[in-house]
Amino acid sequence: MIRQADPARQYEALKTEIDAAVKRVLASGRYIGGPEVEGFEREFARACGVTHAVAVASGTDALRLALLAVLPEKRGGRPGGGEGAGRGSRRDAGASAPAEVITSPLSFLASTEAISQAGGRPVFADIDPDTFTLDPRALESALTGRTRAILPVHLYGHPADLDPIREIGARRDLAIIEDACQAHGARYRGRPAGSLGTAAGFSFYPTKNLGGCGEGGIVTTDDASIAAKVRRLRDHGQVERYRHIEEGYNARLDALQAAVLRVKLTRLEAWNDRRRELAGRYRDRLAGSPVVLPIERPTARHVYHQFTVRLKGRDRVREALRGRDIDAQIHYPIPLHLQPCYAWMGFGEGSFPEAERATREILCLPIHPEMALEQVDQVSDALLDAVSAG
Repeated sequence: MIRQADPARQYEALKTEIDAAVKRVLASGRYIGGPEVEGFEREFARACGVTHAVAVASGTDALRLALLAVLPEKRGGRPGGGEGAGRGSRRDAGASAPAEVITSPLSFLASTEAISQAGGRPVFADIDPDTFTLDPRALESALTGRTRAILPVHLYGHPADLDPIREIGARRDLAIIEDACQAHGARYRGRPAGSLGTAAGFSFYPTKNLGGCGEGGIVTTDDASIAAKVRRLRDHGQVERYRHIEEGYNARLDALQAAVLRVKLTRLEAWNDRRRELAGRYRDRLAGSPVVLPIERPTARHVYHQFTVRLKGRDRVREALRGRDIDAQIHYPIPLHLQPCYAWMGFGEGSFPEAERATREILCLPIHPEMALEQVDQVSDALLDAVSAG
């Protein structure tokens, strides 16, 4: 099978170094925090061109804690709000309504889940159909007097259009939290993802461009107060052992994951270059066909966490590819505003037409650094056969 991602093959290529790193941690007895986590934080901050990086237990934690650090706190209960804050019931409306955070309806649930769990209320703005990222014009229309932050998603490895988003944020004094969970090493106007807003959250899920051997995440920022708050929140609100100045979470990255990620971080740029090479091969093989290829804006360096095409008859084509042992995926088949957990928002079909159209047409083809050019040719030929058979 041609897999969409292949973490096992990546491990085999780095087995000697990863095994040595794991043994080093096991022998040290420092399994939570310690030099491996601190070293990884320094190295990742340097790679993103920021002053601070705070490692946490998952990408969801990274987004949640970054939001908790910037959203206004509601009185009582857990950080960011009392019990049930941000869960979205209409009775939350009125004077005590949560802070609103505008984001894209085309993303994984973690983007909005983090907003709600930080005591905020997700608000959607439609996407740019070319890049699948937040449309700044739609963002402008979604602003209200309760808007406190913007959470642009660098979906599939292409950065959102940050210049107009930052202009809106500066004009309205809004925090900008980058969802960079799919954008390790991506750039916007030459600057790395993770350095473009107030703070950013990354995921190290195993299939990411930089993936661990389990869960992990990190918050990046140039704001020392945000970094300090995230450090407290990830460790039960402690400023020193057994002195808790607020309630927090158990959201620490373990040392084993940090050690593995330190090995892999040194390869990230080369892996992203390989992804771009594979994407170029796809473009060459699929040029002139009915398949709509992903767009890379001149302002962006796309790192192709996914190579996402658009086509009619997507579901039929996907089944045909599966019949030829090709693992094509749909990220994501249901837009967030139509998810059952957000039925309380009252949205129906047609509310965000570009995001909805994308969920009907997108197909993510296999792409990962261990993939051979010949496999790209196989996928391309199978895709063209399936499209022509329709």
